[in-house]
Amino acid sequence: MNIALAIVFQIIQSALLILIAPIFTGWVCQNRSWLNNKKGAGIFQPYRQLHKLFLKDSLLAYNASPIFRITPYIYFSAMCLITAIIPVLSISLPFAPVADVIALVSLFALARIFLALAAMDIGTAFGSMGARRAMLVAFLTEPAMLMVFFNIALIHQSTALATIVSTALTHALTINPSISFAAVAFVMVLLAENARIPIDNPTTHLELTMIHEAMILEYSGRHLALIEWASSVKLLNYFAIGLALFFPWGIATLPTFSGIINAGLIFLIKLLVLGSGLAIFEITTAKMRIFRVPELLTVAFVLAILGVLIQLLGVR
Repeated sequence: MNIALAIVFQIIQSALLILIAPIFTGWVCQNRSWLNNKKGAGIFQPYRQLHKLFLKDSLLAYNASPIFRITPYIYFSAMCLITAIIPVLSISLPFAPVADVIALVSLFALARIFLALAAMDIGTAFGSMGARRAMLVAFLTEPAMLMVFFNIALIHQSTALATIVSTALTHALTINPSISFAAVAFVMVLLAENARIPIDNPTTHLELTMIHEAMILEYSGRHLALIEWASSVKLLNYFAIGLALFFPWGIATLPTFSGIINAGLIFLIKLLVLGSGLAIFEITTAKMRIFRVPELLTVAFVLAILGVLIQLLGVR
């Protein structure tokens, strides 16, 4: 295939994920409003919020270091780079074989570390509290996520997402105990990494419970806009990874115009369903106390380990 056309498709995939990420966040919020018998602000509300923030000036503390200034750009760039690695529209795009699932974990960790450093940089109590809590959550979620990836890698004999999807597309949809455990563990990790209920509430500023919001309280203007946009892209990236690992059907094997269009439509339908499911889960689940979070994430790690053990023992 023409390499230039493949690069165009790669750019289209990354641009699609980056641009629709706020809409996906708005779709989840709109579903939550409907479930609460409210009208809601609409799915385009995140765009209006980003537009307002980009027009405002960024206020910086007098003791802000260069880390505080560059973190929004690093955070946003890392999330954008991940969109190019995940096979969403096709498994034959140029950037798909560049990195594997281990690199994905590293990119997420890089973004998290810089955000935590920036939160502690100013020296406020809320920022440091949020950074400590975020690192605690990361300490528990990263091993669980790695075990999920190792489980899938054992099944498909590869840690490359493109190879995993390519192998999965040749198999029919079956119920596998090890994959089931891995899927449940991945959902728990997704909720924790994206500060969703029951781990955190993305709409609250209550100092006793907030994690992510506590780390970005000192940001404003375009810096806050980039962080909010990157957070939406991060949530969409996790959903895209989950679909690639557990429901890859619909992803094109060859990057043709018809295949890309069909894959894009199927991906959007999946997002609509999953976004509604996330809203239903959040509206029917209570926020956990912060000291109970390690227990939940330990369960996620145990489930991921069970999935690996079942796969190694050959249990079907």
